[in-house]
Amino acid sequence: MSTTYVLDTATSRAHPTPAPMKRLNIPGIRQRKVDGVTEQPVVMLTAYTARQAQLLDAHCDLLLVGDSLGQVIYGLPSSVPVTLDMMSAHGAAVVRGSYHAAVVVDMPFGAYEQSPQQAFESASRLLKETGCDAVKLEGGTAMAETVAFLTQRGIPVMGHVGLTPQAVNVLGGYNARGRSAAEAEKIVGDARAIADAGAFAIVVEGVVEPLAIAITKAIPCPTIGIGASAQCDGQVLVTDDMLGMFERTPRFVKIYEHLAETISAAAATYAAEVRARTFPGVEQTYQPK
Repeated sequence: MSTTYVLDTATSRAHPTPAPMKRLNIPGIRQRKVDGVTEQPVVMLTAYTARQAQLLDAHCDLLLVGDSLGQVIYGLPSSVPVTLDMMSAHGAAVVRGSYHAAVVVDMPFGAYEQSPQQAFESASRLLKETGCDAVKLEGGTAMAETVAFLTQRGIPVMGHVGLTPQAVNVLGGYNARGRSAAEAEKIVGDARAIADAGAFAIVVEGVVEPLAIAITKAIPCPTIGIGASAQCDGQVLVTDDMLGMFERTPRFVKIYEHLAETISAAAATYAAEVRARTFPGVEQTYQPK
């Protein structure tokens, strides 16, 4: 059975409902793709807090604690400044808030590139401190040795090729990748190398659609598209993007709800009632018995 938490509901708003069910596991996700075909696409969204995890959990196969939290939660200019401490804290919160989806935690920039040994130290820390099911790292052929090193030591790894945000300083921006034949060939090679090294799934981000389809056909493990193609074996979006929390979003994002407008309107109504002294009312105050 999955780990459940019984919290004092008198003092905490976060009280995950215990459920007699098993959390989805990494082998099960990998086995969705059989002979190159994934009949049931993999659904993944980002989550950074326990409450967000609670709301998304029942609808997702995977919850990704992405290093995108650098921009989304902390207002940083990129994911590069994100630390292991940040990933550990938010990863643990998401695990506490979920019981159905498998939880994947991003390895932040600088926590794994130096050597397979460094990557193992960082990844094992994340698994121990968060209870997550797997880690994700960016990079292609250069990271294949590291992926093999981790998987051979019991740490499931999700890969990430194409537009890799941690390498934004080298790439020169967030433009779509794979427009040239040479770059497309390299990205396919990167995906093959990571898959051969043992990755259970690979995020394919920000590539031209024919390349995303070619990668999906070329590797045995599921591809998770973001700005890629509906023909990928699954999809992921940054939850705050698809909920319309920001004024600007990447072109590949579909906004399913405009929560920023709803929140702003609610705050405006609250402010007006406070200034008019109509809040709190009788219902929100304690009267003598």
